[in-house]
Amino acid sequence: MRGARLLQCLLLLQNRGRMTSAALAEELEVSQRTILRDLDAMTEAGLPVIVHQGAMGGIELGFEYRTKLTALTEDEAEAIGVMLAHPHPELAQIERMQAARRAAGKLIESQSKTIRNLIAKAQDQFELHHAPSADADPRIAALARAVRHQNKVVLAHTAPTPLPIHPIRLEYAAGTRWVVHCAKTLDAVAEDSWGDIAISAKTFDL
Repeated sequence: MRGARLLQCLLLLQNRGRMTSAALAEELEVSQRTILRDLDAMTEAGLPVIVHQGAMGGIELGFEYRTKLTALTEDEAEAIGVMLAHPHPELAQIERMQAARRAAGKLIESQSKTIRNLIAKAQDQFELHHAPSADADPRIAALARAVRHQNKVVLAHTAPTPLPIHPIRLEYAAGTRWVVHCAKTLDAVAEDSWGDIAISAKTFDL
């Protein structure tokens, strides 16, 4: 989490120029003391952080420092702006909604002021809503973790005929239901057939 905050702090200073510690703290939703510790860490890492004292003071990056990130074109900025405004609600079920919002902030801050303005304009002009997410199903988060870590899983493990699987992909199919794809058998099992699931600590190889 701290590494992500340091990167966002770097991007803010890169794109907005001189900022006060209070402004950085508000933007990153942390205390000013945390910001000062982060600045120390950035300096120790060799980044040219310059602190100006006094009423007109603030923090900025020296030597016209810029990270090596690729800028978006105008049409890409419009498209990504609309996409980032409304993250897919099912991200919450695989425990990645907050990560998506952090990533969106980093991506936007990595762009020039012109591109950031285009993104903001696109978000005002276009609004695409996803279907509302159903009540959270704890099986989905558990299966998502199994997919990430290649854990063996047993579907319908309390049924007379349990189904051992090696889950390799979790899909929100046609925007209506979840489907888990399995290695070896290449089966795709829809959520209405999952039943009770058991996640093993044992992993599988692809």
